[in-house]
Amino acid sequence: MARPTLLPIALLTMAVCDQSTAQQNAPPGRSQRDLQPGIVVPKVSCATQPEQSYALYLPAHYTREKRWPIVYAFDPAARGNIPVELIKDAAERYGYLLAGSNNSHNGAWEPEADAAQAMFQDTHARLTIDNNRVYFAGFSGGARLASSLAQRCNCAAGVLLNGAGFSPSSPPGADATFSVFAAVGTFDFNYSEVLDLDAKLAALRYSHSLRRFDGPHQWAPANVLDEALAWFRLISMKEGHEERDVAFIKAQAAEAEKRAKNLELAADPYGSWKEYRQAAATFDGLGEAPAFRERAVAMEKEKAVRDGAKREQQDSEEQSRLSASISAGLAALRQDARNRADTRSDVQRQILELRRRAEHQKSPQKLRVARRALAGIFVEAMETGQERLDAKDISDARICFELAANADPDSVWALRQVAAARALDGDPQGALEALRRAKETSKDPSAFSAWLTDEPAFAKLRETPEFRALLAPPSDPQ
Repeated sequence: MARPTLLPIALLTMAVCDQSTAQQNAPPGRSQRDLQPGIVVPKVSCATQPEQSYALYLPAHYTREKRWPIVYAFDPAARGNIPVELIKDAAERYGYLLAGSNNSHNGAWEPEADAAQAMFQDTHARLTIDNNRVYFAGFSGGARLASSLAQRCNCAAGVLLNGAGFSPSSPPGADATFSVFAAVGTFDFNYSEVLDLDAKLAALRYSHSLRRFDGPHQWAPANVLDEALAWFRLISMKEGHEERDVAFIKAQAAEAEKRAKNLELAADPYGSWKEYRQAAATFDGLGEAPAFRERAVAMEKEKAVRDGAKREQQDSEEQSRLSASISAGLAALRQDARNRADTRSDVQRQILELRRRAEHQKSPQKLRVARRALAGIFVEAMETGQERLDAKDISDARICFELAANADPDSVWALRQVAAARALDGDPQGALEALRRAKETSKDPSAFSAWLTDEPAFAKLRETPEFRALLAPPSDPQ
């Protein structure tokens, strides 16, 4: 049975402990040896739990003589260096420490909690941290983990959510103790979820901000993460956790005004109105809110703004409509439907139709909705396939992975899982075919070769000439 109270109790205890005592208890010389300011250290092993590690970035001007805010980042695939690399320039600019777990990944709560606790404890032993400015950041399942940690530990000043909202089992409550910066791509299948969260946070009176960016389900680009860390500084100043910097506040207000005006120039009055309204809330109490509020109130009366809100709701409903039948088919496959072959054929047909719709769509708005629906189906099929694989139901897992590859034929992730499932299902030629396609599509040949060498599903294929050929480096184009 999981220990859901272990993490919050430990974190809360550590958050109020005397840091100098924690540092005195660290192994001699360990902290000094691992501190390398100004560069990303991809793996710092935890002193008391060496099987746990994290990527670390300290600003070049880091010193033990002051306490620093810190961002703990969680990637759904335990790639701690990914968020740290993306955020490091902002961390350098605004003076944050960064730590990204190399162990926490989508799955059960207890191992995620253990990874978070190990990273939290080790950084508090090594570094001088301002416990009034502790932040959790995550992407996808990592975002849900970040919000759950903040809810449970009562130690977070804010959370940075990328591509997902709170855990469905733990929605935001009225007793908010932390701020929320959310970022989502315009093609993200969770787009509507994140927008709905923003409205809910407003109703619950959270300090909150939302940033959209052009892109699919992924970590936000570096410029958006820069905005997030700057926003957290503004909220920290409002709450009295750091000294107010008037020049910084005015510079950020100018950036917010520029974003709003750019949206007006791009013929997006609804987006511009939301930007002015959001800026008015952010700068309330910082001396820069009145002009933003005045402009937001004026724009709210415009028909184009009201139409924008309706269109956003219609897009959400259309995405659900496009996905509903396919999701029902995937559910039928999970339930061991009697007409499995017919169900699979029908689901495959619908996925291919949706993909063709996205490929030939001329309207940018309708294209976004179709791509969100297709991406959601892809992830649903992959997650269902993984569930069946974990349950040792290889045949069902193979079907789901193949359907996911129908939704995104260029996904290396899907092709790798198709290959593994086919190999386990006694189809070596089918596995080799998927592996060849995966190799052609992969953008990281060395990582692909490493996975190919280690994947146990291919044990019976390793000595075949076809498999050994896949391990050879790709030939240079003539």
